[in-house]
Amino acid sequence: MTVSERGATPPAAGPAAHPGLGIAREGAAGRIRLDRPEALNALTAPMCRAIDNALAAWADDPAVALVLIEGHGERAFCAGGDLRALHGAGTSGEAEAARAFWRDEYRMNARIAEYPKPVVSFLHGLVLGGGVGLGCHASHRVLGETARLGLPEASIGLVPDVGSTLLLARAPGRLGEYLGTTCLQMAPGDALLAGFADSFVSEARWPELKAALCRSGDPAEIAGFAETEQRPAPTLLAHAEEMEDAFAGERLADIVTRLRHSGGSFAEESLERMARHSPLAMACAVELVHRMRVKAHKPGAIRAALELEYRYAHRAMTGGDLLEGIRSALIARDGAPRWAHALDAVPAVSVSGMLLPLGAETLRFEAPLPGTAG
Repeated sequence: MTVSERGATPPAAGPAAHPGLGIAREGAAGRIRLDRPEALNALTAPMCRAIDNALAAWADDPAVALVLIEGHGERAFCAGGDLRALHGAGTSGEAEAARAFWRDEYRMNARIAEYPKPVVSFLHGLVLGGGVGLGCHASHRVLGETARLGLPEASIGLVPDVGSTLLLARAPGRLGEYLGTTCLQMAPGDALLAGFADSFVSEARWPELKAALCRSGDPAEIAGFAETEQRPAPTLLAHAEEMEDAFAGERLADIVTRLRHSGGSFAEESLERMARHSPLAMACAVELVHRMRVKAHKPGAIRAALELEYRYAHRAMTGGDLLEGIRSALIARDGAPRWAHALDAVPAVSVSGMLLPLGAETLRFEAPLPGTAG
């Protein structure tokens, strides 16, 4: 399917246009379009700030009834943040620049989750990491057949972030621990099962749906396009019992032990995936999902998740595996990261040390927008 068939016509350029973005009002909608297809629409700090500023302006604009977020190109809605830029900042002694990016991104994530008007995201192609934070906190998440959603952070030494630990904590059973440690990319059926999206609409019908949303400003339009009978079936349900047993461990080491003793293809495939990822990041991911499960349905849950995740991100370059993970995956491409710990030997003190409160460096947010839960 071509971009034109998908209906991703760029919003008109204007004063709100920014590199890598199209930001404009179209009819009753404020329209945000990621426009870095050559980089899989990876987010940069200026992009995050521009999106956040547009959302803040539209919140008080009576002409904007809803916000529509989409990605340009065949391959991705958004494949995450700019990892090369993060690696460059970390290796040049400018870790604070990376922390500033995370602060900007996380505040944007919170604004989307708490927005007082409907936000409709159109998820196609790769929706990874930062793309999950941008698209999956929207109030109305439309999924297409090409979408592949995932949280690959542990594979580079970071924890699932951008508020995704809240999504993982709300996922049924132990799916949250499984996704956070194996970094599995979900096909549409499993993304719907996990609660990362709401509606499935064939991408051939997106142009018509987007036009209807821009005309009316009413997200109820989605119901007329959603395909309920042809909604894709999840595949992970076939392993629900095994997942519930193995991933109910209190710590990463408990999960690894249960997988090793249970045997079978599901356990073997899970262990094979996990063996490639940062043990410290996975151990912290398990802890974060457990903490957020207690808070998942309380007011301010998104901010709680982001504040916890930022504790790890703040320390990731100086006390974690992040720089080594990016080096191995994107710089040297050697597939042989030298992680700080063995898979089943992450000390509890290392986990707690990465997640300790940051004191004066705690992630802070603006006051909630009017009409939000905060």
